[in-house]
Amino acid sequence: MEILIKTIIAFVAILHLYFLYFEMFAWETTGRKVFKNFPKDLFKPTKSMAANQGLYNGFLAAGLIWSFLIKSPEWSANIAIFFLGCVTVAGIYGALSVSKKIFFIQALPAIIGIVLILLNS
Repeated sequence: MEILIKTIIAFVAILHLYFLYFEMFAWETTGRKVFKNFPKDLFKPTKSMAANQGLYNGFLAAGLIWSFLIKSPEWSANIAIFFLGCVTVAGIYGALSVSKKIFFIQALPAIIGIVLILLNS
């Protein structure tokens, strides 16, 4: 169970590092492929806004990675739950405000991670 939990946490962290990358550094290229419904003429003017979002995604990834470095199993789980909870809230908000697909890409893996951690406690 511990390996599965770590794998889910790592998956969510890597996903958010990917979000950081394309929102901060590839908004006008990869961003266009990810957000196909977003008007093409708005990518350039929203580049700094996307970079700000990318930074926040980086903080989420950093928190999840930090949970791997904590020696205390209890605190490691608490930190992972906190950051997975933040990802869940962001994913639900994105699903309600942008696209329902965001729930399945962002929130659902985080929810699965939270449930597995709580079942393992």
